[in-house]
This record gives sequence, structure tokens and C-alpha cells, in this order.
Amino acid sequence: MRKLSDELLIESYYKAIELNLSEDFINLIESEIRRRSLYNKIKLSS
Repeated sequence: MRKLSDELLIESYYKAIELNLSEDFINLIESEIRRRSLYNKIKLSS
């Protein structure tokens, strides 16, 4: 996850939600978003 650009990470987050992927996977993406302090770029579902 650390190698993904911020933009790709956010796109992956929205796509994972759209595809109804595993909650664990979505939580993993959300954790990385929190680590990068990208709250202002998305609206977290949790």
C-alpha cells in the first residue's frame, strides 16, 4: 500500500466499496488513508 500514490489509494478505496469487497480489505485501505492524513480527500464510511 505504501507504494501507491495518494490518488491511486483513494481510487482503490472507492472501487473496493463499489465492488463490495471484504470489509477487512476496505479497513486496510482506510488505515493507510488515516496514516497519510488524507481525510480531507475522502469521506470514510466507518
